[in-house]
Amino acid sequence: MEPALNTPSSDRDEMERKFDSTWTIARKKFFKRKLAVISLLFLLFIITLSFLAPYITSEDISRIDMANINQEPSNEHWFGTDRNGRDVFTRTLYGGRVSLTIGLTSMLFVTFIGSIIGSIAGFFGGRIDDLFMRFTDFVLTLPFYVFVIVLNAIMIGFGKVTGMWSLIIVFSLLGWGSVARIVRSKILAEKENEYVLAATSIGSKPSKVIMKHLIPNVMTTIIVQATLLLATYIVAEAGLSFIGVGVPPEIPSWGNMLMEARQTDVLQNKLWIWIPPAVCITLTILSINFFGEGLKDAFDPKRKK
Repeated sequence: MEPALNTPSSDRDEMERKFDSTWTIARKKFFKRKLAVISLLFLLFIITLSFLAPYITSEDISRIDMANINQEPSNEHWFGTDRNGRDVFTRTLYGGRVSLTIGLTSMLFVTFIGSIIGSIAGFFGGRIDDLFMRFTDFVLTLPFYVFVIVLNAIMIGFGKVTGMWSLIIVFSLLGWGSVARIVRSKILAEKENEYVLAATSIGSKPSKVIMKHLIPNVMTTIIVQATLLLATYIVAEAGLSFIGVGVPPEIPSWGNMLMEARQTDVLQNKLWIWIPPAVCITLTILSINFFGEGLKDAFDPKRKK
């Protein structure tokens, strides 16, 4: 008796079993890395605190209190007050919400755009691949921070986009190139597998093959890359706000709070004003990097331990 030929359905079942097995193994490997797990817990903690800020503190982040200017930490103001009498603890929580929103939203948009462009280029190849990759190379050659500053100023100048959303839009427009190239390379290797050839041979639409067959099998790479991008955009927001070209000063963010540290008196004598946001940024970026490294090692088939 001749062996049964593989049908598209059996190939799909085999692919799903392989996909489930990959995630199961990766999950077990990830939870064996204590530093990555601790980083994940810290990220969940800081995200929860930031987005629940209105329920944690009742202080007004914009109210100027001239009677409590530059107060040191006390029972009334845990992290002290700034030069306008505003509670630093409250502004740290609300600033985290702004910084994390910019980082998370930009990361999602960049990952989506890069994944779509990389998948289309890798799947179709030929002239479409050349066109998409030349445009990607052009975007990657642009000086990122210079164009962010210019485009952000232009968008705010129109008066229809707030500082936070203008940064998100600019980050999304300029940051997808690296994701597109990584996804394209993975798609080029993945599309030669039998289950993709079988799906194509029975007349499946390219969009269906990409979304249902290829994207799930490169999702691990996309997730790892997205995690590292999150740290990049949090740092970018903090740096741009620190030099005064990011989030408007009236909107609290970790970068805006650090901007006050440019004053020598604050930097040397009023540590409570800038240390909380600096510590939050540092620990958040470290946690994201450790978490990303944990994911990278967990999904790496060459790593057995």
